[in-house]
Amino acid sequence: MLDSLVTSKTRVKLLLKFFLNQETQAYLRGLADEFGESTNAVRVELNRLTEAGFLTTRDDGRMKLYQANAKHPLFPELHSLVKKYLGIDQLIERVLSKLGSVQLALITGDYAEGKDSGIIDLTIVGKIDRNYLNELIEKTERLIHRKIRVLVLTVEEFERLKGRFTSGNSLIVWNESQLSLEPVKVAS
Repeated sequence: MLDSLVTSKTRVKLLLKFFLNQETQAYLRGLADEFGESTNAVRVELNRLTEAGFLTTRDDGRMKLYQANAKHPLFPELHSLVKKYLGIDQLIERVLSKLGSVQLALITGDYAEGKDSGIIDLTIVGKIDRNYLNELIEKTERLIHRKIRVLVLTVEEFERLKGRFTSGNSLIVWNESQLSLEPVKVAS
């Protein structure tokens, strides 16, 4: 869908990279290495997206650091379009809303970093029907043509492990109880 609308494969990769998780930041050379493309091809597309206001830049030494412009009026629509392209919208609708008591759901791994690796890592916090989860995942994988790996945690397990989940490496897709990714600071 997205690749037929946007004809530049490099631009599609950049949209996925920056508009799935607005916290993602990257440098030109890192993007060129990640995409396996020349720095010139990536630079041209970065310049186009920056000139259109979709990306922001800031100087970091001698290099530019790129990030999605979350204040752009079209940011919510681009974010939604990227989620639809990856199938995350269907994952949320089909899987999470029918499982039971889901408190929090996070996308982690490659997709949280804006990389379309074909495997969606999903962490679910709550009390759920695991048999139903497996059935839904199997159906959803066929629908979105991607593999889904799931980690199910209780709220207590999540609280112990939440230091491993940050806004930079995790993307909240469902938050019923307003659980926080930031670890609670213990007074000394």
